[in-house]
Amino acid sequence: MAFSQPPRIDPGFGVYVHWPFCLSKCPYCDFNSHVRRSPVDEERYVEAFEAEIAHRAKLTPGRTVDSVFFGGGTPSLMKPETVGAILNAIARRWKMAPNAEITLEANPSSVEAGRFRGYKAAGVNRVSLGVQALNDADLRALGRLHNREEALAALATAVSIFDRASFDLIYARPGQSVSQWRKELAEALTHAPEHMSLYQLTIEPDTMFERLERAGKLKLPSMDLQRDLWEATQEIMTGAGMPAYEISNHARPGAESRHNLVYWRYGEYVGVGPGAHGRVMNRGGRTAQATERHPEMWLTCVETEGHGLVEEEQLSIEEQGDEFLLMGLRLTEGIDPGRFQLLTGKPLATSRVAELIADGLVEYTRDGRLRVSAEGFPVLDSVVADLAA
Repeated sequence: MAFSQPPRIDPGFGVYVHWPFCLSKCPYCDFNSHVRRSPVDEERYVEAFEAEIAHRAKLTPGRTVDSVFFGGGTPSLMKPETVGAILNAIARRWKMAPNAEITLEANPSSVEAGRFRGYKAAGVNRVSLGVQALNDADLRALGRLHNREEALAALATAVSIFDRASFDLIYARPGQSVSQWRKELAEALTHAPEHMSLYQLTIEPDTMFERLERAGKLKLPSMDLQRDLWEATQEIMTGAGMPAYEISNHARPGAESRHNLVYWRYGEYVGVGPGAHGRVMNRGGRTAQATERHPEMWLTCVETEGHGLVEEEQLSIEEQGDEFLLMGLRLTEGIDPGRFQLLTGKPLATSRVAELIADGLVEYTRDGRLRVSAEGFPVLDSVVADLAA
């Protein structure tokens, strides 16, 4: 595997905005998302976002925002005016980089696609569509509210409006064969803009899919079949000029998600909104932040306290090292061992690295970076655990 964008010394600074509301809860989803039967008071939420952004900017003065990411939930349920107001609040409190990447996640329904021009006018310059599958039967099984026709129409609309666009697909679905996935992925590439996120279906705790699996009503492909699906994915995407730059993300050279690279390169980011997480530097070192998860409780916290933060934890040297490995080794560019030593005060364990190299699971690049090999990526969690032990 090769990476298409050389790493920057400064990973950058990002702002994540969490909009927690959805029209329905997907059975595989363990994100902090909530369904509300009555309309959300967006004006009230805008005021709360503005207050929380002001508070968080006081904790991170002098930063330049390289990227903003609206995630969820379903951010495309927001009015464009709401998105614009939040972006204006960010721009008032921090300096914005001239080429800042502003991404909004969207469902590919016709209603939400109708808002795309409004989002662009509000300042969004990149959209990410949750397509997930290209056949109606699997879309229904995944609990999606759109169909294949709507997904393709929304994607065409997105590409016509935004210079940058991405979409997600889920594979290793129940009953899916390698030949079926190859055909679906080949079709997806005919519609592909510059970036695709291809996630292997996993059963997360406290989801409907977990309950179905326990009841024997849902069965994922075997481990061998999952490996075959993974290998087919890498072969097809690399051949199409969109190699993996992260374990689940593929892009044409230069089209990588700059916001997600902030996470994976262990940069700083602020998270605002219900259940958002952040990692920022202060005088005491790197701090993990989290906000109140429940939307209405978060709203009350912000209105009474001026912010929704409920967790601020100073990370130990060991925790920082583990996080650095966990995030950085997801990237095909790998990690800089020198930065690991700067973070932790000690080098990587030479004997463990040597064993993993001998097993063909990691390798050094010509410029001295350590990365997981093509053989190691399917067992990435084990590789990271071994190095972090």
